[in-house]
Amino acid sequence: MKILFAGSPGSSAEILQDLFNQECEIVGVISQPDKRSKRAGGKDPSSVSLMATKLGLPLFKPSKIDNEFKEIISTIQCDFLVVSAYGKILPEWFLAHPDISSINIHFSLLPKYRGASPIQSCLLNGDLDSGISIMKMTKGLDEGPIYSAEKITIPENADKHILETVLTKVANKVLFTTLLAVAKNKKVPTAQDDTAASYCKKITKSSGKVYFIDEDASSVIRKFNAFKDWPGIFFEKNNVVIKIHGIKLLSEILHTNESKDFFFCADGLAVKTSSSTLVITHLQFPGKNIIASQDAANSYADFFTD
Repeated sequence: MKILFAGSPGSSAEILQDLFNQECEIVGVISQPDKRSKRAGGKDPSSVSLMATKLGLPLFKPSKIDNEFKEIISTIQCDFLVVSAYGKILPEWFLAHPDISSINIHFSLLPKYRGASPIQSCLLNGDLDSGISIMKMTKGLDEGPIYSAEKITIPENADKHILETVLTKVANKVLFTTLLAVAKNKKVPTAQDDTAASYCKKITKSSGKVYFIDEDASSVIRKFNAFKDWPGIFFEKNNVVIKIHGIKLLSEILHTNESKDFFFCADGLAVKTSSSTLVITHLQFPGKNIIASQDAANSYADFFTD
C-alpha cells in the first residue's frame, strides 16, 4: 500500500511513524516550510519534517501548492493521500491524485467541530466526549463522507496536550485497518449530516485573553486547559499583560467577603470572576521568568492590591 502523507505537528508525526511501522510504503511526505526560529538566522522544521528525515523518507516542503508542485506530485504514484493537520487547503487536483482515495484524519466526531481547532473547541465547551473521524476528502471544509469514527470519553481535567495524545493513539489504532478495508473495497463511506454540522475557528494569540469580571470560573479553567500548549492565557492589569501558568478553583474561598478583585491568599493570587474566585498559582510578567504567586506577593503586592 503506497501512501503519500501530508502533515505538520507532533501528533501527525506520530501517525506517520505508526504507518511506517505498519510497513506501509511511504512514497513521500509533505509538510509546512520551516518556520523562523527565535535563534538568530535559524529555522525550525515541523515535527513531521523531523520524523520524515529520521525515517529516511522523501520530504517536500512547498511554500505553495501550485502548478510547479503539481508537476512534482504527478510523478509520485500512490494508493492513498493521508492528511493529518497539514495546515493548508489542498486543491481538487491534489485530492484526485491517489489511485484509491484521499483521506483526512480529523480530531472530532464529525460533523461536529469542522475546522481548525476541534480539540480546543471541545475543551472550551466542556464536552464529556470526543473522538476521531477518518473521512474521504472533498472540496468542502471537513465535509467528506466518513470511513471510520471512534468515540472516547475525555479524561477528567484533560488539557489540550493530554487529549491530543489520547486521540492520536486512537487514530493510530483505527487508521491502518481503515486503509486496508478501503483498499479491498470493504469500507463504504457514510455521508455526514450537514444539518448537524458545527464549526470551529482558527486559534489566535488573542484567543487566550481572559476577562475575569465577564467570565465564570469554570470557563476560565476550560480556557486554560484548551490553550495550555499555545497561545496560553493572559490578562491585563494596569496596562501590563500577565501570563497565567497555573490556576485552580478553591472551594474554601468561593464565598470570600474580600472587597478587592485581586488579593493574595495562602495558595497564591486570588481573583474574582463573575461566578466565584480562582487562584493563580504561577504567573509571568513581560520579559520575566515564571514565578509562583506566593513570590509575587512580596514583589508585586501593591501592583495587584492598589
